[in-house]
Amino acid sequence: MTEAILLVGGKGTRLRPLTVHTPKPMVRAGGVPFLTHQLARARAAGVDHIVLATSYLAEVFEPYFGDGSALGLHIEYVTEDEPLGTGGAIRNVASRLHSGPDDPVLVFNGDILTGLDIRALVETHERTSADVSLHLTQVTDPRAYGLVPTDETGKVLAFLEKPQTPEEIVTDQINAGAYVFRRSVIDTIPASRPVSVERETFPDLLAAGAHLQGMVDSTYWLDLGTPAAFVRGSADLVLGRAPSPAIPGRCGDRLVLPTARVAPDAKLTGGTVVGEGAFVAEGARVFGSTILPGAVIEPGAVITDSLIGTRARVGERSVLTGTVIGDGAVIGPDNELRDGMRIWCDARIPAGAVRFSSDQ
Repeated sequence: MTEAILLVGGKGTRLRPLTVHTPKPMVRAGGVPFLTHQLARARAAGVDHIVLATSYLAEVFEPYFGDGSALGLHIEYVTEDEPLGTGGAIRNVASRLHSGPDDPVLVFNGDILTGLDIRALVETHERTSADVSLHLTQVTDPRAYGLVPTDETGKVLAFLEKPQTPEEIVTDQINAGAYVFRRSVIDTIPASRPVSVERETFPDLLAAGAHLQGMVDSTYWLDLGTPAAFVRGSADLVLGRAPSPAIPGRCGDRLVLPTARVAPDAKLTGGTVVGEGAFVAEGARVFGSTILPGAVIEPGAVITDSLIGTRARVGERSVLTGTVIGDGAVIGPDNELRDGMRIWCDARIPAGAVRFSSDQ
């Protein structure tokens, strides 16, 4: 069908400590690096050539995905010496594209989990002879997003900053982070400097009279920019709410990967993932959470809507809700960690050191 660019260079600062040692697209969701889901969905839509625009921890992508042949793809890698923003990253990989001037090129942000009908977006782009087509999604509360109003034909009218007052909310449509560019338009993006497609490229194209087309697709959509969203996205993949051909097993309440060990009386529900080499001991209860490879959940621990990092350990009877435990961290027995808490990589919390209730 076409070729694609995947923007995977961000530092993922909102996801730290998950991204201290791992770039955001390589953090595991639904049992595999999140990027795997995006690559598999692109391949299922007919894409066979993908260029990864990398920057932060760029060295980890190619050893894992290689040339892409295992996924039926041809993958190339381009690394930015200095971060170039979304537009700058697109322009920076242009020389690797094979498309002709009028051919469509797909562009995906590397942190969006979506059920977008990719073929429909390309078909909309070609049917309307657009210069750029954007996937738009509708949200209940658009105050946290830039707004993208369109006319009755779907033609984009403006790009509006995050609304500050109710009067500024003129639409519930937002930029959902997937685009189709006419190949020649990519060459108009300034080279060798940071450029934002959202704040510079798209508004400038619109001001110059270019045709920007919006396609509203309100299937599953989630920005995985925060730890809570990432945990929810992983659970939704396992539960089958978010579509992906890359889930390494059957969808259901739990996904236990090969070499993981789970005690017979441990309870795993809500789309929980237990990674390779991890261990969940007797009496533990884990709901809607991700246990990364090599982690240990000791007897009687209760973990809800949380992510436990690689080789981390959660002690006996500890209760974790809405928390992120960094790689190699150790949570001693009888701790209580609540929503929003982040424990950094290799940190040590002694037994009973953090509590929200009596120790009696």
